Amino acid sequence: MRYVLAVAETNSFTRAAERCLVVQSALSHQIARLEKELGARLFERTSRRVRLTPAGAAFLPAARQCLDAADRAAAEVAAAVGEIRGRLAVGLIPTVAAVDIPEALRDFRARYPHVRISLRVGASDDLIDQVEHGTLDVAFLGLPTTARPHGVAVHELARDRLVAVVAPDHALAAEPTADLRRLATEVFVDLPAGTAGRSQSDQAFAAAGLTRDVAFEVTTADYITRLVAPGLAIAMLPAAYAPRLTDVVTIEITDAPTRVEYVIWNAATRTPAASAFLGILDIPTSRES
Repeated sequence: MRYVLAVAETNSFTRAAERCLVVQSALSHQIARLEKELGARLFERTSRRVRLTPAGAAFLPAARQCLDAADRAAAEVAAAVGEIRGRLAVGLIPTVAAVDIPEALRDFRARYPHVRISLRVGASDDLIDQVEHGTLDVAFLGLPTTARPHGVAVHELARDRLVAVVAPDHALAAEPTADLRRLATEVFVDLPAGTAGRSQSDQAFAAAGLTRDVAFEVTTADYITRLVAPGLAIAMLPAAYAPRLTDVVTIEITDAPTRVEYVIWNAATRTPAASAFLGILDIPTSRES
């Protein structure tokens, strides 16, 4: 099953063999044996490419679940004898500010060197889905006050108000504060419509009976500031995240919307590594919901 996953992810028997540290002939032989046992071919092989057959696509989700369960079982045995092993898959939004993620991962790695760590940056809604389905172990989110994660265990980390971010030579840069009505006259750059990071701003303007021009939609906070700095647009970002920005000016919004930062995990499949990571952050897990 590991060989099948490797081929599916690399689209190559050669690269899959390199990843699995086996010779290609051995990997091909084992996959052929599995196909014979299943009575169906899992891959279409040509001289130019390798791709999953419909049977292979059907086999993949269950194979992943089996391998994840095997990894969890091995990790539980190691934990029972006092050793944390396995994997730790962490997800986060780009603007997470309530936790210093690099510092937390450094401390975790120093204490548990046998755990494989992976990090994935994404949108809050996607991260919730990945934690619920076991792709991620822990994730850090930012949501409007009107939303709360469902289907996962949740701990609130912090609440934060949004601030306006403008270019240094923008007319607003010299103002100590601004309100949503004034900001609504400007051109904005923001995250894609429908995302949690965008919703908190959209809801605030709608509640005030205002509309705004979002001329630019980008997927990362870094690119938001790259458009703000030369004066192409203004933006609204969390106040706790704003000090990390350079070449822009931040302005307090008198009627600013609030966002909530959460850490989430899957209570049903929480691994020893995930428990250890939450422990380093002093996150209580005794009352999971």
